Amino acid sequence: MTTTMMAVVTTGNGGYDKLVYKEMPVPTLEQGEVLINVLAAGVNNTEINTRLGWYSSTVESSTESTSDEQQQQATHKTDGGWNKATPFPFIQGTDCCGRVVKVESSDDQALINQRVLVRACMRADGFDSLENIWMASDFDGAFAQYVKVPAAEVFPVDCDWSDAELATIPCAYGTSENMVHRAQVNEHDHVLITGASGGVGSATIQLVKRRGAKVTAIASKSKFGAIKNIGADQILSRDDDIIAELGEKSVDVVIDNVAGPNFPAMLKVLKRGGRYASSGAIAGPIVNLDMRDFYLKDINLIGCTAWDEPVFPNLISYIERGEIKPLLAKTFPLDQIVQAQQEFLEKKHVGNFVLIPPAIS
Repeated sequence: MTTTMMAVVTTGNGGYDKLVYKEMPVPTLEQGEVLINVLAAGVNNTEINTRLGWYSSTVESSTESTSDEQQQQATHKTDGGWNKATPFPFIQGTDCCGRVVKVESSDDQALINQRVLVRACMRADGFDSLENIWMASDFDGAFAQYVKVPAAEVFPVDCDWSDAELATIPCAYGTSENMVHRAQVNEHDHVLITGASGGVGSATIQLVKRRGAKVTAIASKSKFGAIKNIGADQILSRDDDIIAELGEKSVDVVIDNVAGPNFPAMLKVLKRGGRYASSGAIAGPIVNLDMRDFYLKDINLIGCTAWDEPVFPNLISYIERGEIKPLLAKTFPLDQIVQAQQEFLEKKHVGNFVLIPPAIS
């Protein structure tokens, strides 16, 4: 087996010049770990945010604005990795579809040659603790020909999807299923989903509809057809006045990864006792919150980062039973990561972008 691999190394906070495609050593396994030949790796907001240092509390602008600023002048953020240091230089890549090629423990021998997905959000202290670490934010990820992970975070999947299609699942669908799970969405709910054409938003439409709930989605008008095709019952434009369109106290659940200036309206349209779940804020993390909307309407605000225990096994079962479908927007060779992230930030696509590492010779 080769001792070197090609990988994209993120060298620090800043612009695209921080993404360096180079030869690296193949990871060396420790007890309880497995080595995976990466077949496909998805592109997500979280990799871009981490490179930009957007998770630092000093940043108050949207992902897009922060990206524009970082192209002009790189600024290192000592707290840019979710308000802690990021382990630069390291390999990003939160989504991994791959094949297990080596295990450290004989107990994991059955995983050899299995096609797997990796649970990127890891609860190392157990599911009774919300402490979590993420592949590609806290340690090396899948933007490489090989990645090593704990065997407990590897999930074989039996389906006829392509490698690239499977690589659309882990981060977007895991994040979405976690919000849907915690918000306890059921068939009686009317759910408002923002950013509905993105990876998380489009996943959320599917995951809410499989529970039998009604979906109102928010997206740009150019994407209405695609959003309708994946199950949205009603679609609003990002420019619409959602209070005027839906009315106050009209929805049971809001699943919102956009935030920004439209956050106050989200609370207005929630019914009494409504649930608001979020795992992102791409339009801006600083929002106006009228506490009267919050407490007088008995609203539940649900922050979601650490994935709960049922989330990833649920996703594997949905795939194998054909209850969800992949939304693969485009693939790129791994060495074209800059082009992939540039197009990703244009937000003209529906679903997910995926990078394909070079095949192992």
